[in-house]
Amino acid sequence: MTEARAVLVTGSTGGIGTATVRLLQSRGFTVYAGARGPAEFEPGVRVVPLDVADPESVAAAAKRVAGEVDGLWAVINNAGVIVQGPLELVPADEWRRQLEVNTLGPASVVREFLPLVRAGHGRIVNVSAATGRVAMPLLGALSASKAGLEALSNALRLELAAWKIPVVVIEPGTTGTEIFARAGAAADAAMQQADRDRVGLYQAHLAAYEKAMGRFKPGPVEKVAEVIVRAVESRRPRRRYAIAEARTLGAILPKLPPGLRDRVLSSAVGLNGMKL
Repeated sequence: MTEARAVLVTGSTGGIGTATVRLLQSRGFTVYAGARGPAEFEPGVRVVPLDVADPESVAAAAKRVAGEVDGLWAVINNAGVIVQGPLELVPADEWRRQLEVNTLGPASVVREFLPLVRAGHGRIVNVSAATGRVAMPLLGALSASKAGLEALSNALRLELAAWKIPVVVIEPGTTGTEIFARAGAAADAAMQQADRDRVGLYQAHLAAYEKAMGRFKPGPVEKVAEVIVRAVESRRPRRRYAIAEARTLGAILPKLPPGLRDRVLSSAVGLNGMKL
């Protein structure tokens, strides 16, 4: 690489984000690491305060980056949260948090940073999930937020075709990050505030879901980072990169007859044959 091309990574302070920042830097990119809180990286990584759920924070970050570079080679929308639980028990503020971070956040980042991407003949890379194409029980909030990100990405790809700006969707499988532990802790806190009678209705669902999730072996974050960097470096990136079980969940299940698909999904989270 003859010159360092600049990229922005949101949600850089853990898991996939941290691994992506480090790999991009090792590949010679100038990396802007968007961070909602304190962050420490190797010398050369430029940490930018950035809370994707706060439009003013996003605008300030874009202004700072624009003052340092003439364009961006890529914007990687990686920041995300998981809100889990039955729809009936998920509080309104948790639904709002889910959508603000996973759907409205990327839209805000694209809106503010797009002039830099256009100037740098760059691309948009959105980290989604297979649940955006196949809604999972007890993950309705996450599925809704990622379905929104999928729709946003597909519309944006057509809108930016005139400038030949690729819009790429990354679908990680189950990955060994702290996001799942944080999701579980948040769900437990929400359950404590919910109506006890309503929570009692879902005890069997929640126990079955926890047992089923325990059977999944999370993959390393480095594998996801490698795919993201491949999409960043490729001269002609694909529209979608699916990793591990996301290939099955996102590509095969949507083609099944609805009844069969429902049975497969119920079985996957331990809800098949449940009697109340």
